[in-house]
Amino acid sequence: MRFNKPISTIRAISFDLDDTLYDNRPIIIAAVQAMTDHLNAIPKWRAKGETFWLQCRDQALKQDWTLAENATRWRQAALHLGFTILGYEHDAATDATQRAYQAFADARSNIVVSDSVIDLLTQLRRKFHIIAITNGNVEVEKFNLRNSFDLVLRAGIDGRAKPHPELYHLACQHFNITPEQLLHVGDSLDTDVQGAHRAGASSVWLRNNFTQYRYQGLANIEIDNIQMLKNMM
Repeated sequence: MRFNKPISTIRAISFDLDDTLYDNRPIIIAAVQAMTDHLNAIPKWRAKGETFWLQCRDQALKQDWTLAENATRWRQAALHLGFTILGYEHDAATDATQRAYQAFADARSNIVVSDSVIDLLTQLRRKFHIIAITNGNVEVEKFNLRNSFDLVLRAGIDGRAKPHPELYHLACQHFNITPEQLLHVGDSLDTDVQGAHRAGASSVWLRNNFTQYRYQGLANIEIDNIQMLKNMM
């Protein structure tokens, strides 16, 4: 555990989910494959070729840049656009979109978080409010993190995506605390650490060497393993 900057008295700890409390890489791969398999079973979609999905994603974003802050809406909008291009009427495209997205969502939340992480959150919860703040579209209620948080905030549904400070401020308002009393834990310097700092909160960076980051600010604390948070109890 490396301390870069002091922190104030903490009353709540918020956690990113993907790649912070579990390895999200194999989960995303499986979810994308499940959706791809579903779409490729539709002859018209399969005939468009392997790049059709990416073309739909790009075109949907060009039509509505706000989709970038809501992973669920973006995926659904791209699917709906794709089915519309294939000639589906609006209602039929909506139904097809729902089925294709459900194939993704079911696999996306097929997660088993380790008992050691669940135990860590349980122990921390005896002393702090425990919050989830995620930019992703995982559905916490569908796997074994469902009872681990006092509050779950999801980008797009509850507010603007990290690093915008809105979700952090909502968490503080919910528990009637100041941003200085919130500590956010996450694997991304660009979203988690930068977002916490923009909100006036402190941060813990779970060092992630898989990504190149633009944000040059220092997290208050750096850790290599989530279990190092036991030192805060």
